[in-house]
Amino acid sequence: MGTRAKEDIQPKTPDEIVKIHAAGRIVRYALEAMRDAIVPGVSSTSDLERAAARAITEKGGTSAFLGYAPMGHPPYPAWTCISVNEEVIHGIPGRRVLQSGDIVGCDVGVKLDGYFADGAWTFPVGRVEAEIERLLATAEEALFQGIAQARTGHRVGDIGAAIERHVRRRGFSVVHEMVGHGVGRALHEAPQVPNHGRPGTGPLLLEGTTLAIEPMVNMGSRQIEVLNDGWTIVTHDRKMSAHFEHTVAVTRNGAMILTQGD
Repeated sequence: MGTRAKEDIQPKTPDEIVKIHAAGRIVRYALEAMRDAIVPGVSSTSDLERAAARAITEKGGTSAFLGYAPMGHPPYPAWTCISVNEEVIHGIPGRRVLQSGDIVGCDVGVKLDGYFADGAWTFPVGRVEAEIERLLATAEEALFQGIAQARTGHRVGDIGAAIERHVRRRGFSVVHEMVGHGVGRALHEAPQVPNHGRPGTGPLLLEGTTLAIEPMVNMGSRQIEVLNDGWTIVTHDRKMSAHFEHTVAVTRNGAMILTQGD
């Protein structure tokens, strides 16, 4: 879930990172359950929501999203965010049936034993067009380009610059208004992690900093709109958008991915 956070970085202890990693394993388990629930022409976004809720509950976690209400927003009404096609992030699960050729962004936040992890993946529904495959590949690659910059001594701007550079080289655009964020003791912490920026700028990444890095990559313009439900964000031109996210811990040896499921 991309949003804004206050600027006060809170590095975590090794024991805290272990706890965030435990929550992160559940995030990945829930995302895999959502992926496996996709049946073109049959599955609704609510079906994917139920699959995630079962997976999270089975592993002893709770949703970090349900009831979340930042200033200016109504309480979020679901366990997960599910965004289809032109929906960038924060789509609310409902009756929409997924059709072959769609893409569906699944965003999961888990709270376990007082610690939080956040992750997202965009899945193709059945067969998709070649350009949509390229969009998905570019967004996933951009995530790992950003993660490669999450190391002690680098700065937040290094992450965003790497993401946007990769995306623009592929002919797509990144959303500027919505950002990644610190995560761990709360769902949203400092620092903000934009998907654009200049190398060597922004807050310094300290050992133990935990971040949710989450590129949102649009097929067309980077401009976005918010729908009347107060949550769902869509592309202004209604072209497709892909969203990928991992929670990572910053170390001297690079980023440790906490939502990979290992």
